[in-house]
Amino acid sequence: MKKLCESVGFIVFIQGVAGLLHEWTGWFRLWAVVRRLEFLGGYAMFVNIVLVVTGAAVMVASDRLKA
Repeated sequence: MKKLCESVGFIVFIQGVAGLLHEWTGWFRLWAVVRRLEFLGGYAMFVNIVLVVTGAAVMVASDRLKA
């Protein structure tokens, strides 16, 4: 379970970072999933920041799980 939480946290973190890089530089067009969600509209930057924070929190919280 610990490895699963670490993996999910890492994927969420990477999605957030890729989304931020896409917003700032235009790179990582294929990795940025948030930009493909039409209902988010102009909130893509904020959603990517939330993904980065959430991914980091899940990875830190997974260290507290027992093996």
